Amino acid sequence: MIREIVFFGDPVLRKKCAPVVLTDEHKALADDMIETMHAAQGIGLAAPQIGLPIQMAVVDVAHDPECLTFLKVDGEDTPLADIMPLIFVNPELEFGDDKDVMNEGCLSIPDLRADVTRPEQVTAKLTLLDGRRVTIETDGLLGRAIQHEVDHLNGVLFIDRLKPTAKARLRTSLKRMQQEYKERQRRKQWKK
Repeated sequence: MIREIVFFGDPVLRKKCAPVVLTDEHKALADDMIETMHAAQGIGLAAPQIGLPIQMAVVDVAHDPECLTFLKVDGEDTPLADIMPLIFVNPELEFGDDKDVMNEGCLSIPDLRADVTRPEQVTAKLTLLDGRRVTIETDGLLGRAIQHEVDHLNGVLFIDRLKPTAKARLRTSLKRMQQEYKERQRRKQWKK
């Protein structure tokens, strides 16, 4: 089932999400999140983006197997297809020292993109839906997508990582989005 994506201005996007204790319901939620992400033509989706303040996210970069230079799962070289789509809860990240700039967007901030500097390599300790705790080491688009989604779980948006001049250029668009969100909320209240 495709879920409604919440947009910039919704307070859930700024919440630090609660840890997850996995249940069978999370498997159904993961299916919905993947379907929602694909329908929106995204490569990642975090639970707060569908209004749920829990530490759960999905990532799928299978469409671009050349999007990274390495991928290790628990220390073993692993083909990208073996872990896609990646569904995880309760992540912990460690970062490499080198930085990389890449253009990012967000399903919750439609039509805005900007260059974001992030660590080039990431080591992610993640719990999968089957309860296994794994360590994924990677770079490229997969590493960036994991970092972007984990930011969501901590109430951080990609616009928070922009340089001040880049953020200033987006200020008018962001204010417009906040006003649109407030107007949608007023209409919902009025319909009740």
